Amino acid sequence: MTAALAVLADHRLIRVALTGEALSRLSPLLEADRAQAVADLAAENRFAPVLPAAASGPFVLHLSILDGRLIFDIRDEAEVPLLAVGLALGPFRALVKDYQLLVESYATAIAEGREARIQAIDMGRRGLHDEGARLLAARLAGKIVIDFPTARRLFTLVCVLHQRG
Repeated sequence: MTAALAVLADHRLIRVALTGEALSRLSPLLEADRAQAVADLAAENRFAPVLPAAASGPFVLHLSILDGRLIFDIRDEAEVPLLAVGLALGPFRALVKDYQLLVESYATAIAEGREARIQAIDMGRRGLHDEGARLLAARLAGKIVIDFPTARRLFTLVCVLHQRG
């Protein structure tokens, strides 16, 4: 592996752990979204926290909500803490609320067997994820470099963490 490829290989997550009481009360759809986002992150991601030169990845991310802040607790492979980044949740609240409403509408549409409605909700979810990903990447700018697909998956996990049962 060339030095450039080795550096890029180090700028990734090898594991994501979510912490929070809401996780034990997820609806089946939110649990499926969580599982898919974690699986997709495990398969491919770009995650490069701004760290001192001596610290490098790959990384383990502990994601949680604490005192109204979204916490990115970044650790090395041995779980040694490297960096914690906290973001205010305020800018995400409207998007998270819309996400939760879409998940509820999706569940209703599935129960009623309304295929056209399901497709329309899926389009809305994609747009919402795109907007959330752009916001998350912007809020992390200068702290953590992420690509767009990673931002979308992390936004899904932010929504799952914010769920209150």
